Amino acid sequence: MTLKEQSSKEQLLKVQLLKENLYEKQTGNKWDRRSKLEIYEDLKKTNNEVSILVAPIIYIHENYSIFPLSGISNSQTINCNENGYYSIYQSDRYGFNNPNTEWDEKEIEYFIVGDSFTHDCVNRPYTIGSILRNLSNKSVLDLGLGGNGPLIEYAILREYLDTDVKKVVWFFFEGNDLYELKTEKKSNILLNYLNDLNFTQNLKSKQNEIDNLGKTIISKERKQVIKIEKNIKFKLLRFIKLYITRQLILPAPAITVAPEFKKILKLTKELVEKNNSKLYFVYLPDYSRYKMNYSNLNHSYVKSIGDQFNIIKDIVNELNISFIDIHKEVFEKEQNPTKLFPFQQYGHYNIEGHKKVAEAIYKLTKD
Repeated sequence: MTLKEQSSKEQLLKVQLLKENLYEKQTGNKWDRRSKLEIYEDLKKTNNEVSILVAPIIYIHENYSIFPLSGISNSQTINCNENGYYSIYQSDRYGFNNPNTEWDEKEIEYFIVGDSFTHDCVNRPYTIGSILRNLSNKSVLDLGLGGNGPLIEYAILREYLDTDVKKVVWFFFEGNDLYELKTEKKSNILLNYLNDLNFTQNLKSKQNEIDNLGKTIISKERKQVIKIEKNIKFKLLRFIKLYITRQLILPAPAITVAPEFKKILKLTKELVEKNNSKLYFVYLPDYSRYKMNYSNLNHSYVKSIGDQFNIIKDIVNELNISFIDIHKEVFEKEQNPTKLFPFQQYGHYNIEGHKKVAEAIYKLTKD
């Protein structure tokens, strides 16, 4: 580990401890400091259908015959903890965070793709998908998952988008989506979606196989963690890894992959229009924009965020896709934008943040 990385992790650990202290003062409750494995073991005592989120990006370095684009189905799924408690949801028949009955609806008002900012570190009914479902009083399918980037999101559309969808909402997080694309390009299976319009894995018919692969991943991790958790020093490192967002230790956004992103978005638009659906592109801002004291931030990172915004917006406008700037529609209107993040610290949006983002999207997309 470099000195810069060590310094960033120490800084992020301080932020985490600050979050915990604020949570305990504000609520009178103790922050849930269990690891995902520990809460998994606890829940298993009363419910055998429990899983830890196995996100698609995990399969980048695996050599399976298929590349799953969802989690384990029909399972009480442990997600993340940024607000003092773990977000846990009952996954649907395809391993996403929706009520299972949504797949039976004759018409879907909103079909969402995105990463952890749409997958959410809050529980239903406070997720963006849930709020849109309540506001519209119509069906919503949220297929966002943590770690997703543009190529996985496009692949999800190819596998799961049906003809009964009115609106497709593509969420783009400025903090790491292009960085994720660089990682996704390492998968030959994912590249097949980009290079062959007829390619499909027929994943809807392979959920049993997806579930078994996910359970294999959990089993492997379980054995490793049980072995090394005896080491107290490792528990501190695990603490950092599980609870701290990584925006500050990422490199500047990978604008060099913008041409591939443009191709993905162009193919997405063609797919959505062929499906007789309407495409909306939602640009989500990073906490770094609103940090009052930039002295500890990488100024080149902050500047490159602005450069990236202009490049992405130009691509979206050139493709004639509806562009929703959440900074302009939500955060810019707040006297203190950081209050829409957990305890005004680094992380995903909190419950209030999700509510305001969903309300803005509904306002700009309703018929």
